[in-house]
Amino acid sequence: MTVPAPDPRPVRLASVEEVRRLGLPVPPPQFPLVWEPGDEVGLRSTGEIEARTAVLQVVLARCFGMAPEDAMSWLLGSRLVELVTPPEWQYVMGGHGDHRSFVLHYDAVFALTWLLGLTKHLDPLTPPDERLMDALPDLSTGETFTAWRSRTLAAPRDAVEAAVLLDLYYCLDWAYLEAERTGVPLPGEIDANAIGQRRWALEWAVVFHGPYHDPPPGWEEVDLST
Repeated sequence: MTVPAPDPRPVRLASVEEVRRLGLPVPPPQFPLVWEPGDEVGLRSTGEIEARTAVLQVVLARCFGMAPEDAMSWLLGSRLVELVTPPEWQYVMGGHGDHRSFVLHYDAVFALTWLLGLTKHLDPLTPPDERLMDALPDLSTGETFTAWRSRTLAAPRDAVEAAVLLDLYYCLDWAYLEAERTGVPLPGEIDANAIGQRRWALEWAVVFHGPYHDPPPGWEEVDLST
């Protein structure tokens, strides 16, 4: 379901003001808007967000020692194999790829659980909630995807609230990278990598409809270059 997106111009003014309040470099005036006036916004289905969260949880588990055969067994039992991206598959099954980049997905998972209403905040100044792992499938006990969904009972965020936060993280992504480039002190406990991961999850999950938007991208197709 989609709803009218808020006017992006006051949303952007608020995002820039928050960036300034944090003592970070402010994006230039020509910095693109995330959406245009008159667009509509929605979230991917709850099932899609839950499935992406679970797949990333398996990737993270592999980063910290889960055996590939156990990962495969869980994915097969949860019927999620087809949702694993090629880079994820290569890492999960063969350990091929940039280990550090997959570890960073922890912050993407944090953003996804926020979207599902499983964590209370997505504060750009603080690391993921220490109870985050409790909100994820318990792979160590073999908790199935279905059992996890039943246990957590997701209550997805409002699409407009998610869009507003996406705009803030869009600006923060630029600001953190610029701060690290120029040596400006960061305001909190996390760095540009964490901000970028959270933006990645929000960019993937928040879907806009309008004349200037392409169909929703796959996970690996999310463009973070701007």
